[in-house]
Amino acid sequence: MRHGKKINHLGRTTAHRHAMLSNMATSLILHKRVTTTVAKAKALRQYIEPLLTKAKDDTTHSRRTVFATLQNKESMKELFGSVAEKIATRPGGYTRILKLSATRAGDNADMCIIELVDFNETLLESKNAAEAKTTTTRRSRRRGGKGEAAGNEAGTSAAVVAEAPAASTTESAPADTATDTLANGETREEAEKAE
Repeated sequence: MRHGKKINHLGRTTAHRHAMLSNMATSLILHKRVTTTVAKAKALRQYIEPLLTKAKDDTTHSRRTVFATLQNKESMKELFGSVAEKIATRPGGYTRILKLSATRAGDNADMCIIELVDFNETLLESKNAAEAKTTTTRRSRRRGGKGEAAGNEAGTSAAVVAEAPAASTTESAPADTATDTLANGETREEAEKAE
């Protein structure tokens, strides 16, 4: 019986399991996403999340602790470099498991993609676009809404109408032409003769 045993042994000995998880963690750090089975992805998530948390504190002790687990210099450089910068403000939950609809051909195992959350650019762009599209609520539209906007539009349109005849009399036609018309329809010469 396996009562109370929280670790999924994945059908492997302890040394084999640690080596496999170390290799998968290295691949995840270098490539930012790995396609694997759901059981391995869940085991990998428990394995790599503490390593990512330690990478946020760039000290000699944390580097040695993580290197004892990963045993790969390239992944260490990537982890303490670009990955640590991206996850610096995230309090946890650095990985995401996306289940695939397909199963593995040999044994029909459920497949998934495990990825680092901050490196999926398409989801980050769609999230930013969704935040940018947020609109105001009905309450704010009603409060500052139609009554004030209609009054403002009416006031501005009345001012435009009041200014329109004056502007048309002085600037509509050039001054040197003999057939300038005034607001009441008279020409400029007739108005001068009447005076």
